[in-house]
Amino acid sequence: MKKTDPEALVEKHHQLTHSEDRRVASHVQREKDEWWLNTLMLEGVEVPFKYKRQKRYKNLQGARVNLTYYPAVEKVAGFEIDIFRVVRLRRS
Repeated sequence: MKKTDPEALVEKHHQLTHSEDRRVASHVQREKDEWWLNTLMLEGVEVPFKYKRQKRYKNLQGARVNLTYYPAVEKVAGFEIDIFRVVRLRRS
């Protein structure tokens, strides 16, 4: 199995989903402790995609991306919000 093979990841971890050639509508980066928290909004999807990096990442707004992610729930101010946690992100 190649490390970057999305089909192998999805086959091994059934809760993962892979999407290709999706356009990024919004990309926000904010620093928290030693990490950069990234939030993506994709066109046609109302749920945010979140991931962390140790360095600031280039702005992806308007770019097409391939994503591998799984659904999760985040609690904000007492409310549960659906999100997607990104496992793998590549520009198309």
